[in-house]
Amino acid sequence: MTRTYWAAGAAVVLAVLFAVGATVATASGGSDSGEASRAPGLYSPDAGFARDMAVHHQQAVEMSFIVRDRTQDEPVRGLAYDIANTQANQRGMLLGWLDMWGLPKVLADEPPMSWMQAAEGGGEHAGHAGHGAAKPGALMPGMATKEDLDRLAAANGRDAEVLYLQLMTDHHKGGVAMAQGCAVQCRTPAERSLAQGMVEAQQSELTLMADMLGKRGAAPRG
Repeated sequence: MTRTYWAAGAAVVLAVLFAVGATVATASGGSDSGEASRAPGLYSPDAGFARDMAVHHQQAVEMSFIVRDRTQDEPVRGLAYDIANTQANQRGMLLGWLDMWGLPKVLADEPPMSWMQAAEGGGEHAGHAGHGAAKPGALMPGMATKEDLDRLAAANGRDAEVLYLQLMTDHHKGGVAMAQGCAVQCRTPAERSLAQGMVEAQQSELTLMADMLGKRGAAPRG
């Protein structure tokens, strides 16, 4: 377990270093309009998405590590590894962008998802990225509560597999809505591209998880 957490931490560090270098190159010459060369504002969709999705991803990584210790089922363990690895690296990129822009990773006066609410308030894309409400005890839409995480940590075998797949399905649905919001509203080309990639990858994983739940005689939660 310690080795697994160390490996994930190393992946985040390496991703931050890579993201900073790649984003500098993109910002310095990736857009003739100069849009990419301007650092986003403190409350911009670009910064808000980076902060919120970094938190959202961290919980997905945590849940994936939990289930890898609660089951020996290789398909579920393989999915958990892929999700943890992918989202740890993406989280590193998001945090790297915030560092490069000189922006804080946490804002005490910014409620979660406020950048999406502002985006949905008007304009031609208003309502495109509707994301619903977070359930009581959850920080953002799709995120698990502490009670959910405790239940997952206490489960074993098929019960752990089903609960993980259900929780991660909810998590991906919330993440897809957030990423769709950034794909429309963010101004940084590299971040928009990352967000669109998240949408496509997580939608594919949603289909896979629904199939995996069906094979276990279960279904996504309503």
